[in-house]
Amino acid sequence: MTLSRMRTLCQITDIPENGAKGFPGPDGAFTGLVAVRRDDHVYIYENACPHIGTPLDWTPDRFLSVDGKHLICATHGAEFTITDGLCISGPCRGDRLTPVNFEIRDGVILVSHSG
Repeated sequence: MTLSRMRTLCQITDIPENGAKGFPGPDGAFTGLVAVRRDDHVYIYENACPHIGTPLDWTPDRFLSVDGKHLICATHGAEFTITDGLCISGPCRGDRLTPVNFEIRDGVILVSHSG
């Protein structure tokens, strides 16, 4: 992926360790992105449940289960693994969150442009 096809999302340190942060999509988009930082790794997905496309968070940046082990859909309570976005419980069991291509350069997360 070339730099011209990438946009800056944030600094890695903007995402709390063992936490998640949401980011708005393009102007007018219903959903944006969710980034999770876990054990020195970053995972980024479209912030849209595969069941009906609603955003996962019920309030800003509230994406994780109480124990912090899974992403949760606020609409129907579906649970997703952080490392690969697989739905392990709920109405979309077996589906996956849509991963977003990204690179990390000098502590800055760059995501690919969609569309």
